Amino acid sequence: MSTEGPTASPPRRPKVIKTNQQQVFLYVVLTLLLSLATVWGGRALVHNSETLTFAVGAPNSDEALFAAKLAALLKDNASRFRIKIVNNADNAKALAQFDRKQADLAVLRTDAKVPLRARTLAILEHDLVLLLGPGTKKIKSLAELKKKKVAVLAESESSLAFVRSILDVTDGPDAAKIQMAPQGATLDKLFAPASGLGAVIAVVHASKAVRDKAYAQAARRGGFTLNAIDEAKALARKFPGISDETLTAGTLSASPEIPDDDLDTIGLEWLLVTQSKMSPTTAGELARTIYENKSALGLDNGFATHIEPASVEKDSFVMAHQGAADYINDDTKSFMDKYSDLMYLGAAALSVIGSIFAAIYAKITRIAPEKASELATAILDIGERIEHARSLDQLECLQDELEGILRGAVIGLRDGTISTDGLDTFKLGYEFVRDEIGMRRDYLKRHAGEAEKLAQDTAPPPHDEGNLVVVKTAQSA
Repeated sequence: MSTEGPTASPPRRPKVIKTNQQQVFLYVVLTLLLSLATVWGGRALVHNSETLTFAVGAPNSDEALFAAKLAALLKDNASRFRIKIVNNADNAKALAQFDRKQADLAVLRTDAKVPLRARTLAILEHDLVLLLGPGTKKIKSLAELKKKKVAVLAESESSLAFVRSILDVTDGPDAAKIQMAPQGATLDKLFAPASGLGAVIAVVHASKAVRDKAYAQAARRGGFTLNAIDEAKALARKFPGISDETLTAGTLSASPEIPDDDLDTIGLEWLLVTQSKMSPTTAGELARTIYENKSALGLDNGFATHIEPASVEKDSFVMAHQGAADYINDDTKSFMDKYSDLMYLGAAALSVIGSIFAAIYAKITRIAPEKASELATAILDIGERIEHARSLDQLECLQDELEGILRGAVIGLRDGTISTDGLDTFKLGYEFVRDEIGMRRDYLKRHAGEAEKLAQDTAPPPHDEGNLVVVKTAQSA
């Protein structure tokens, strides 16, 4: 009987599912697309660009120059807003364009016809009405001016219509006495005896008046007297766009002091307005940008050097936009307040999408774990070869192979390459084959002893050389 058995095969390794390179490439592409879509969506949500049309008058007008400064500021600050400036023949036509909803922004003075849908973002400037008389002569009331020749010192014809309205002068001979002063005219020339003027009404930007040295120079020569407008409060009630103002002593000049005491006058406001339909978020952000950068928006001539928040009172001449009012009242919502719900929803959606992609990634890139029950096939294969083992050496090879499968299963369970699915089946198969090997071992040992005894019983008795007789025969010659 041969004692040489078959060579034991190495322990069975868990099967490895090869990674499909096309699937991996597809996964990478989809992941990149998802990432790009997420970044693009977030950027579009937080930093989407918005172009605002700004209707203004002539290119050299104050409102046009302010619009250009605002556009440059927004560009330099990398704001999401862009300003498109549209010039018109004058500011009245710019307001008409705004009223037709063809512009998002405009600048109006409160003596102008206010568009129905206009809402204030900021107060850019105040205009002061200065009632000047020749020499030291006092003007007691505005009614006196109806009989005098009056020059209106201002930058636009709209101020002429304004002065005629507050003087309650209609078209006719009295209106002809109130005319615009020539461009570039000085107070000295206007109050020269040859001019015949009884008064000059100057409508000037407050920021420009306080830095204009012409008033001090003319006052030193005794050229004019600054008069109070005692009807200021009455005019403010009669004309909603007019505000009553108080000029403190020394406002126009400190030396000589002009005025020499506080006096009452009237004024107008320049408002930056927007359409009422503009979203509160957009209006609030734009107002915040203007308020926080107002020092950079003032013009060299003084216009818009003292920008003020819009009036949030309900009885204001032009109501503040809700977005600007929210910012002024500190009622604006933070980024988290506005987008927290959307962010939570987006995070949940991204979590689901991420889980799906993670599952796909795990499916196509990781080694697929083998079920423990699948190893039972190899164990049963060993069991089928047990009955063909004719020697203990062959049986030991099968035992080693069985132990090798068990060792590989334990390592696989630890590393995750083998799942616990069917582990009970594996244990049952292992115990069954192990017992079969044990029984086969006992069988071979038992039959090996019987065969040895049978061989001894059937063997011939040994020769007794002590009783051996040597017979010699004679050999004949």
